[in-house]
Amino acid sequence: MRVLLALCAAALTLTAAPPEELKGPDAVREKYTKYEFELPMRDGVKLFTSVYVPKDKTAGPYPIMLLRTPYSVAPYGVDHYRASVGPSEHFQKEGYIVAYQDVRGRYQSQGAWQEVRPHKPVKSNPKDTDESTDTYDSIDWLVKNIKNNNGKVGMWGISYPGFYVSAGMIDAHPALVASSPQAPVTDYYLGDDSYHNGAFMLGANFGFYQSFVERKGDPAPPGPRVPFDFKTPDGYDFFLRMGGLANANEKYFKTGNPYWLENTENTTYNDFWKARSVWKHLARIRPAVMTVGGWFDAEDLQGPLRSHAFMEKNSPPATNMLVMGPWTHGGWSRGDGKAVGNVQFGAKTGEYYREKIEFAFFQHFLKGKGDGKFPRAWVFETGRNEWRQHETWPPATAAPKSIWLNANGKLAWQAEPSAAFDEYVSDPNKPVPYLGYTNMGMQRDYMTDDQRFASQRTDVLTYESEVLAEDLTIAGPVEVSLAVSTTGTDSDFVVKLIDGYPGDFPAYDEKNPVKMGGYQQLVRGEPFRGKFRKSFEKPEPFQPGQRDRIAFAMPDAYHTFRKGHRILVQVQSSWFPLTDRNPQKFMEIPRALQQDFQKATQRVFRGGAEGSRLTLRVIPGPM
Repeated sequence: MRVLLALCAAALTLTAAPPEELKGPDAVREKYTKYEFELPMRDGVKLFTSVYVPKDKTAGPYPIMLLRTPYSVAPYGVDHYRASVGPSEHFQKEGYIVAYQDVRGRYQSQGAWQEVRPHKPVKSNPKDTDESTDTYDSIDWLVKNIKNNNGKVGMWGISYPGFYVSAGMIDAHPALVASSPQAPVTDYYLGDDSYHNGAFMLGANFGFYQSFVERKGDPAPPGPRVPFDFKTPDGYDFFLRMGGLANANEKYFKTGNPYWLENTENTTYNDFWKARSVWKHLARIRPAVMTVGGWFDAEDLQGPLRSHAFMEKNSPPATNMLVMGPWTHGGWSRGDGKAVGNVQFGAKTGEYYREKIEFAFFQHFLKGKGDGKFPRAWVFETGRNEWRQHETWPPATAAPKSIWLNANGKLAWQAEPSAAFDEYVSDPNKPVPYLGYTNMGMQRDYMTDDQRFASQRTDVLTYESEVLAEDLTIAGPVEVSLAVSTTGTDSDFVVKLIDGYPGDFPAYDEKNPVKMGGYQQLVRGEPFRGKFRKSFEKPEPFQPGQRDRIAFAMPDAYHTFRKGHRILVQVQSSWFPLTDRNPQKFMEIPRALQQDFQKATQRVFRGGAEGSRLTLRVIPGPM
């Protein structure tokens, strides 16, 4: 009897077991049919577009999600399927028509491609095209030709694809009702991928342009990608031995990548860059907008902040939501979002965003689900590690408060009365590394990395506050005002705002060799190329030894320095190879030869009303 019962139980168990869940391309193939089209633009150019349509016709009509990219919509061929469709797994399960497009001049699409193709506000004939018109024409074709669609379109894209979302919102097609530019490339020169305050972002761009190359010949799918062989794991050594940027072009790019040359030869905020500042055209936007970014995005942190702020001031859409979380570049779209580098946040912030924020946003505007109540800012407060909602960004309660660089490496809320200075010798042939360990290029999570190694260098000035008696929350841009002098005629000044952990801070993970007691977490850090202190359009040399001032704003932060922590500020004159080296000589830096790189003595003046300081936007009282 026991044997019979056991056999019956086993049979029931086998019958009740669910089938193995399909994953990857097989899961997409099960629910979607793939089509490929060449969409005609108004000037006759055709853009290659893959469209995935749900097989279940009873649940439609379906809205359309559109992603436009310069990075290829592979795999090509109607029998070859992507591993997933839509911004996240929620869209794939729910059922959306999803379209992917090679933008003009890339891979299978016709036409000529331009780096951050300029927007044309005035168009006099069908030949006057830009990314706004290409988006309009693509949407028009899709809603008229893809069966079983509900006439509503949403767009999303991260990084470069985010730029195409921003461009597509301008003079938008009526069917485009919801747009989400995510880490959008917004102004390559003013704080995005290429330049930060006039300093070239060497580590990231060198690697990117080794693989992002010009298409030569007719439209074609991507060929095999051959990774660049650095022949060493040590990026600091590689780039130092490389020498100046001219050597990079001659030795490693073989003068064969026009995009690298465009980036390195346009060293001021000139007409080339101004024409590509898409944010200046984000006025009177009609679709609902959800702009997304990461507080620790090493590539496009400034883009979402600048885009959202400009739209808020220029006839914004009824829904204009800024979402900022504790993520690296695109980190919200993958993984659980529990940590960046050594710093943990105590929550699965990526999963929360994908379900509660992103999916809810598109579900409401494309399918009419949910109450549609979205805040102006849905942002994650690091340090205390909580999601917050605000009706303005920065929050209306955030008030400016200056913290001053004082004697003996002290940081205080009042300036010392007497004027004085601290100094150090900056040697561009022995630049300050941006990390305390060996790596190549740009480490994705450097923006939370430990700065204790830099505190130990003689060419870095470190200032620290007293231990905080209560939590201190900052929300908004971090403004820097440094009184400086240099014995050179040009110099960089790198400023870092740091959260100093107490010595008894508990370890997140005992397996992590990095001890968190005394950890110095980078909260914000930015370089400033001194010759641009008066204008990014017209650089001016320093007068050697003469006191001058550098003032700029670092990107917004939303961070709580907890009770028992300290606030630290570091000042240095190189950040290598994150940024290129300044020869400390007024010149076109991409043309610098080895003998041009010279030592300089830098002074940072403190004390009195004209001393050096950072201004933080502080939210008063307990949260």
